[in-house]
Amino acid sequence: MRTIIVYSSQTGFTKKYAEWLAEKLGAETMTIKDARKKDDNYFAAYDAIIYGGWVAVEKIHKADWFTSRIEKWHSKKLAMFCVGASPAKYSGVDNLLKKSLTDEQKKYAKVFYCEGGLDYDKMPLGSKMLMKTFAAMLNGKKDKTPDDIAMAEHVSKSGDYTDKKYIEPIAAYITQ
Repeated sequence: MRTIIVYSSQTGFTKKYAEWLAEKLGAETMTIKDARKKDDNYFAAYDAIIYGGWVAVEKIHKADWFTSRIEKWHSKKLAMFCVGASPAKYSGVDNLLKKSLTDEQKKYAKVFYCEGGLDYDKMPLGSKMLMKTFAAMLNGKKDKTPDDIAMAEHVSKSGDYTDKKYIEPIAAYITQ
């Protein structure tokens, strides 16, 4: 099966997952920047197309590039994965996955979550300030829930929480 993984990565975590997945599937990778230079005919040669993007403010970065093409590509195996700083068990992850695709798009594609991390040294100033403000809000909150505690731990400082186990369900879905 000829497979391509298109991805958007700000600090390297999504790129890492795209490369791990490409190695496992024998797939090609391409940045979203390069994919946008290709016309839709370019992707006709692929049997499977996977998009990976990082999560910011409960949205998958540049996901519209992929989701706007699902109807055209419905005869292909389609998947999307997102990479965020939230712990995989964080309740917000399920909500993100549920709203990432419309009911119609879910007939043709599936979305997955991969726990990533934060690298404050590589983040643009605006993103860094947003995350630091969010961390301060969580840390200052009274009556923290288990979700709040886990999230505060993940976003208070740089950390890499990537794990190859998160690509397994994606690979299984694509190869089934």
